[in-house]
Amino acid sequence: MIEQLEQQLDSFDPAARKQALQSLLKRVEAGAIKLPETGRFVNLHCHTFFSYNTYGYSPTKFAWLARKAGLAVVGTTDFDVLDALDEFREASRLLGLKGCSGLETRVYVPEFSTRVINSPGEPGISYHMGVGFPRAKVPLSQRKFLRGLKQTAQQRNRDLMQRVNQHLSPVELDYERDVLVLTPAGNATERHMCLAYARKARERFGDTDELAEFWLQKLGTDARKLGLPEGRDLLNTIRAKTMKRGGVGYVQPDSGSFPLMADTNRFILAAGGMPVHTWLDGSSAGEQAIEELLDVAMSTGAVAINVIPDRNYTPGAQDQKVKNLYQVIEVARKRHLVVVEGTEMNSPGQKFVDDFNTEELAPLLPVFLKGAHIVYGHAVLQYQCGLGYTSAWADTHFKTAERKNAFFEEAGMALHPQRESNLDRLNNKVRVSPSDVLEMIRA
Repeated sequence: MIEQLEQQLDSFDPAARKQALQSLLKRVEAGAIKLPETGRFVNLHCHTFFSYNTYGYSPTKFAWLARKAGLAVVGTTDFDVLDALDEFREASRLLGLKGCSGLETRVYVPEFSTRVINSPGEPGISYHMGVGFPRAKVPLSQRKFLRGLKQTAQQRNRDLMQRVNQHLSPVELDYERDVLVLTPAGNATERHMCLAYARKARERFGDTDELAEFWLQKLGTDARKLGLPEGRDLLNTIRAKTMKRGGVGYVQPDSGSFPLMADTNRFILAAGGMPVHTWLDGSSAGEQAIEELLDVAMSTGAVAINVIPDRNYTPGAQDQKVKNLYQVIEVARKRHLVVVEGTEMNSPGQKFVDDFNTEELAPLLPVFLKGAHIVYGHAVLQYQCGLGYTSAWADTHFKTAERKNAFFEEAGMALHPQRESNLDRLNNKVRVSPSDVLEMIRA
């Protein structure tokens, strides 16, 4: 029954997800399920099925599994939407889990128009994030921008699909019938399309040699070695050969393909979030100029940097990627940037949480834990009383980023998810002091 309820947490029906969580919580209260004490591991960058989660996790499922794993702080991050936010906040509150939500998108950085940043082969294009949003329903003035992120991405997918259909014919997709059914709220991604193509091919050819021959002709590689009918390597190869740079459906983006970083940061700030520059691995021309890149990002409002550690080290190997990771963390420390860490979980094989017991990551855990508490503290204070990290109140009371970080870390550590609403009494009281806020949090 517990396994069935956990599967139900991934239902596309929100009522079914809610009912399953309530049933699981009753079993916790009855002692049939024992949840661990909170540990020190964090993951603030997990995609849900509102964009693409490789394991099909809903926001509620991620919250449940994070609580079962004893994670200290967790966060959802979906492409171009905030659809997970309200559900994740409620599930986290019920579970006594420190949780927050954000989004990821791509932006154009004109100052780096000739240099690749973190989107391979695409000069001037950068993956970018906002974290700690207080509400899924952003202010009226920002709703057009948020809608535009999703609409632009979906139109880009449809155009891409048409080009790929021509190459993969007779295996052709219908966007509504074959792709959108794989996601609960109409926010499909390239990875959904890859899965849809794999399933469409199997539907057409069955589990036969003809299926392997089809993929051999279309992809130029033996699909039997890639895991038919829809194994990880096959899906990644479909994406690489048809949708990414050099693929038959790929179109090089230009300055008008994505919003400016500056405009995106203005949106994130106006919506109450924290703008975050994302870092890949330090190997590109843009990331080798990390100080210049961060100057640009911070000049338009970025207050944090995101890293994905698992792609930046091999256990037991002190290679250049590990050195790059430590270097960028040191750069962030000197600039007092909040460090946001996670595993993404939007590609097969990605971990639920990083192994912070490894020699390479153990020294960095305090940095990641600090950043997670800062973002969580911001999200709660911004939602409950408008006194978040990027608020006018914070700018008034903290003259340096170092002091601001110290306060929000302390707040995030002291806050308890089931007592967050106590802060309602501070709503927009701009004259309240930081010490008064901390006193109320501890009360």
